[in-house]
Amino acid sequence: MVNFIKTFLFLAILTVLFIFVGKLIGGQTGMTIALVMAGLMNFIAYFFSDKIVLATSGAVPVEKHEDPELHAMVEEVARRAEIPKPKVYMIPVETPNAFATGRNPQNGVVAITAGIRKLLSPEELKGVIAHEIAHIKNRDILISTIAAVLVGAITYLAHMAQWAMMFGGLSRDEEDRNNPLALVVTLVAIIVIPIAATLIQLAISRSREFLADETGAKIIKNPLALARALEKLENWNRAYPMDVNPAKAQMFIVNPLSGKTLFKLLSTHPPIEERVARLMQLSKEIR
Repeated sequence: MVNFIKTFLFLAILTVLFIFVGKLIGGQTGMTIALVMAGLMNFIAYFFSDKIVLATSGAVPVEKHEDPELHAMVEEVARRAEIPKPKVYMIPVETPNAFATGRNPQNGVVAITAGIRKLLSPEELKGVIAHEIAHIKNRDILISTIAAVLVGAITYLAHMAQWAMMFGGLSRDEEDRNNPLALVVTLVAIIVIPIAATLIQLAISRSREFLADETGAKIIKNPLALARALEKLENWNRAYPMDVNPAKAQMFIVNPLSGKTLFKLLSTHPPIEERVARLMQLSKEIR
């Protein structure tokens, strides 16, 4: 419940920031154009992101006869989660990782790397699959898309405000036009707000990871298996980061760029230590 509240609070803040930046450029026309453009881009991303991500990651479908054990595992976890069985894909890379995509449970996809299939025990792999199916069950792709729409619109409006400000096109009160302080405040706002919006988007991503851990662990009733898997995956990804677009890093169960991460604030994932600690506590509660 706490994660749900935090997520919707973050989305509400993004909405307020969007409205505020829209006011800076003063006029419904600019806001409407920006929102329509951002909405169109994210509408396309929402309906085609699964195909785009799978294609760019090199993922290939895994037929049931090729890996019956993996399919049986996905089917069992999906049944426990009470959603349709997702499609199963394999990414031909040795760094162990996994992600889920699909705009709703009826179009879910679970993709794992070749390396994770070799590294984890069956119980640990089931924990990873449960985490990814939890993302599908919780409709995290939808939430991520809404956040992306708002952040994209905020950033676009801020750019419009910067250009309008340079050419004197911002709609301000007569008193503000001749007030240097108001000018400085406006300039700072159109620079800082897009950065703040991006940080909020990252916070949403981290919040959904915590929720997927909890939901997945409860689905299989084995938090310790997922905790062990996360520790193994973190160690491997630190030593051998994947070559992926940073914009797609938030999709994976552990940060595939963790070897390159400099600031915890800019990370798309919560610290593994904190995720493991929460799973350990959940294990005690389930007992």
